[in-house]
Amino acid sequence: MTRVAPTIDPKTYARRWKTLAVLSLSLVIIGLDNTILNVALPSLQSQLHADGSALQWIVDSYLLVFAGLLLTLGAFGDRFGRRRALQAGVLVFGGASLSVLAVSSSGQLIGVRALMGVGAALIMPATLSIITNVFPREERAKAIAIWSGTAAIGIGLGPLAGGLLLEWFDWKAVFLVNVPITAAAFLLGLRFVPESRDPHPGSFDLAGAVLSVGALGAFVYGIIEAPGRGWLAPATLGWFAVAAVLAAAFVIWELRAREPMVDLSYFREPRFGIASLAISVAFFSLFGAVFATTQYLQWAHGYSALQAGAAMTPLVLGLILGAGSGTKLAARLGTAKVVAAGLSGLGLLELATLAWSPGMTYWPIGLWFFGVALSLGWIMAPATDSVMGAVPTDKAGVASAMNDVTRQVGGALGVAVIGSLVTSLYASRVDDATAPLPQAAADAASGSVGGAVTVAQQLPGGGGEALAHAAATAFTNALGLALVASAVVSLSGAVLVARFLPARHRLDAAPVVVLGEELAA
Repeated sequence: MTRVAPTIDPKTYARRWKTLAVLSLSLVIIGLDNTILNVALPSLQSQLHADGSALQWIVDSYLLVFAGLLLTLGAFGDRFGRRRALQAGVLVFGGASLSVLAVSSSGQLIGVRALMGVGAALIMPATLSIITNVFPREERAKAIAIWSGTAAIGIGLGPLAGGLLLEWFDWKAVFLVNVPITAAAFLLGLRFVPESRDPHPGSFDLAGAVLSVGALGAFVYGIIEAPGRGWLAPATLGWFAVAAVLAAAFVIWELRAREPMVDLSYFREPRFGIASLAISVAFFSLFGAVFATTQYLQWAHGYSALQAGAAMTPLVLGLILGAGSGTKLAARLGTAKVVAAGLSGLGLLELATLAWSPGMTYWPIGLWFFGVALSLGWIMAPATDSVMGAVPTDKAGVASAMNDVTRQVGGALGVAVIGSLVTSLYASRVDDATAPLPQAAADAASGSVGGAVTVAQQLPGGGGEALAHAAATAFTNALGLALVASAVVSLSGAVLVARFLPARHRLDAAPVVVLGEELAA
């Protein structure tokens, strides 16, 4: 059957780069929010009297809601309008950020973070699906590279921005910084972002929406709770079982539904399925590594929040250069080689942390952040272009949501798995140093490196210095060993990508017509 060429409105096509600028601005706040909060956790712990579980939920309630609603809200944008979804998300995100002024407890902050997750789940799939609809095939890879680079700016600048804000303001500033950005994004969106939707959306797949939210929510909830309860605890296994049952029900329903929310046949196309796997692996490594290394810089290496944020700024340069060079290399060498190289570089750099020590100089650390970011850039932009190029443009919202689900679930899993491994390995290596302490102090010191530093500050003489040194050494060793697990995942992903991901888009992709002129897709 002959495919009908999609048409780009001439006015939309003429201002496509302005549209991209607005979409990129909308995306900055999501990337920023993924990392800016990490450096504020010590302040939250002291000012809100939050325990370890509360701190974990302040971070992860956002991921839980974000990941759980992505598919449903991506379909919402396809049906009711992608600009409408984007603008609604910007308003929700900005409003939730502003509401932090009324927060006085950790429970309230967890609720604010969850509401921000709703806004993010509206924003992120809308930005990528709009790009797919306003750029022709030959310009789309470049546009997606800019999109990925913008997300990278937010991720990379998050720690530094958080450190700078905490130097002069209290913890609420890390949320209030979102408000002027969302206001600008909303007003510019009214002017420069065109509306688009699926012209034939069919009936809304309510059952599919409920099952997808339930499956993703149960899975991410199980991941979040596993480090505290234990990975083999009955409650943890129960949540994973619920997620598996709901996921199976979702697949069965989508395969049988006359008008499914997600066409699962997309996964038969390696440029969709394998590229999605590569993105998931990349974000597993990114979120896990950032979560662990932020603690290393502040607690084991002795940096302040501002110093830790500044130490991580090579992430920005690496991600931007990686996204740009990755797109150019993929055009020349093919997607598979570039993405596989990125995953391989990521795995080797994670193995290099085995050589770290608490008192090492900064330059190896800075180069490590740059190398990790460069590798991620080689994965993110080419793999995202592969995913979005494998589906029809009228289904861009759901395809974008699937792309984002792989990112967020991979990231949540990375934080949970790497965080759990670091905690367990650290506790086993600091036992000898905490044995002489009173039970309450020993429990606090073995529970986290931050707890050990706090206890050490209260000990007289050389005892405090000895405990702090032992804790820093134990945490650094635990970090290296935990990232070995992440390296195994990255290197395994590289093998799969090199073996199964096609180098280029299929040649039978539909052309894009602008002003009656056919542009190669």
